[in-house]
Amino acid sequence: MEQANEEGWYTDPYGLHEARWMSMGNPTKLVRDGGVESYDAVPDSPPTHPAEQIEPLPGSVTSADTLRADAEESTTPSIGEIDEAERDIPVRGWRG
Repeated sequence: MEQANEEGWYTDPYGLHEARWMSMGNPTKLVRDGGVESYDAVPDSPPTHPAEQIEPLPGSVTSADTLRADAEESTTPSIGEIDEAERDIPVRGWRG
């Protein structure tokens, strides 16, 4: 495979699924068919054809593809929101 450092959705080089997630250019067990993600072990046999990168839909957030398929949907807080939340945490044992 020529995608040495590639990460993302690619056509399944084994032809078993519509797409397979690549990590560091290596196929993983994460697969997708008809928008449904699941797991299928990487076959022991060599790929039957080259994997081609699947371009995300225009306007989609590509980082969403890095979330676990079984994770609840959530938004990532900004650094400012994290800083503000940390200021509100009481510190026990502080005698300052």
